[in-house]
Amino acid sequence: MDLAEKLEILADSAKYDVACTSSGVDRPGRHGALGSSAAAGICHAFTADGRCVSLLKVLYSNVCSYDCSYCVNRRSNDRPRATFTPRELAELTIGFYRRNYIEGLFLSSAVLGTPDRTMELMIEALRILREEYHFNGYIHAKTIPGADPMLVEKIGRLADRLSVNIELPSETSLTTLAPDKKKTAILRPMGQIAVQSAQSKKEMVLYRGAKPFAPAGQSTQMIIGATPETDRHIMDLTEGLYRKYSLKRVFYSAYLPVVEDRRLPALHTAPPLLREHRLYQADWLLRYYHFSARELLTEDEPNFDPYLDPKCTWAVRHPEFFPVEVNTASRAELLRVPGIGPKSALRIVEARRVQSLGMAELKRIGVVLKRAQYFITCKGKAAARGSRAEIAGRCLTPRRSAWGCSSFRWTILYPRPCPTLPRLCKGWRRAAWRRTWPPGRCGRRHCNVLRSACDRHSLLL
Repeated sequence: MDLAEKLEILADSAKYDVACTSSGVDRPGRHGALGSSAAAGICHAFTADGRCVSLLKVLYSNVCSYDCSYCVNRRSNDRPRATFTPRELAELTIGFYRRNYIEGLFLSSAVLGTPDRTMELMIEALRILREEYHFNGYIHAKTIPGADPMLVEKIGRLADRLSVNIELPSETSLTTLAPDKKKTAILRPMGQIAVQSAQSKKEMVLYRGAKPFAPAGQSTQMIIGATPETDRHIMDLTEGLYRKYSLKRVFYSAYLPVVEDRRLPALHTAPPLLREHRLYQADWLLRYYHFSARELLTEDEPNFDPYLDPKCTWAVRHPEFFPVEVNTASRAELLRVPGIGPKSALRIVEARRVQSLGMAELKRIGVVLKRAQYFITCKGKAAARGSRAEIAGRCLTPRRSAWGCSSFRWTILYPRPCPTLPRLCKGWRRAAWRRTWPPGRCGRRHCNVLRSACDRHSLLL
């Protein structure tokens, strides 16, 4: 099997690992080294369907000795198998970088034999990149649960960010669907990474020659929808992980049925994308809005409302906190108002030192008045009033998606022919065959007929 065939197989197997994040590391290029890493993220990696991604995301191997029921690479699944050598993976990464396809690497792997053996091979590939090719770009590596702590320390010295996938939200589900994995084997390296990362930051301040350990921190991933856990259980677990292990990010991956198993959703079941979206919104509230998991969900209502985002849901259920006077409220109180984010709250605090704020000033600041107007007062006056049901209804986005939810702003999910297509000039006729929305005017001077506004209103998926 040649290198191109291996890349095709292993890149396809890696698509279920979620890594939509910026690097978190700011390291400029230096003389004699290849690449750099920017905290704002990296780019110039292109997938087969034309999307631009930041990293070369690939598995070292999809030959797995585990038989996890939810995994497409499980031992009992009949699929093409491939494994890189450390030298092949390093040369492939450098070759892609030199052709300006990528600026970083996301490396994971199935369990090839044993966790220790898999980690040794991944470490060797990263060592070749760092020491022989002097690659200075961003590297995100997945740590294999159950590996020796010494191997975790070695890979932490070579990679910028580490992650240990917690996979399923409860130990019961993990035992049922992944009998080869243990909760302690997952949490132990997470604790080690948290301790060594904090210690490394202190050493970097005290000693000039100290080597960093996973300077971009660690993350994890949970599969959503494969098991019956509630959103409240997931958010409690997420909050505990942030507090105990100082995670940078928890990723939620909607379960996509890829294997037939009576313990899992049927193959025709649609992935719970809307639930994943709500969990990400709630995760944002935990990290940046100072909410707690128990505030967002209760035992009586353990799941998020599919038609209303978590912050609006909390505000509607707790009218005792509102209305908030924007000219006197603290920043923490402003953050609880739907339509006001961290930046808007900071701008309000700074602007009201100069003048009293009204609705016009709030709109210029960037407050989403469609939501906020029901929960705030300006100079003692409320802009809008309504019952709980009326407020909840008005906070919904009027356009509906194919999932039947009003919260998404995606207007069209399937291709539609342009209604004015036969009237267009030949040059625009090809460009107009897209997913379209309200008609606009053709950009060519000699064509004055109406056409679909391909640049402003089309939704390209």
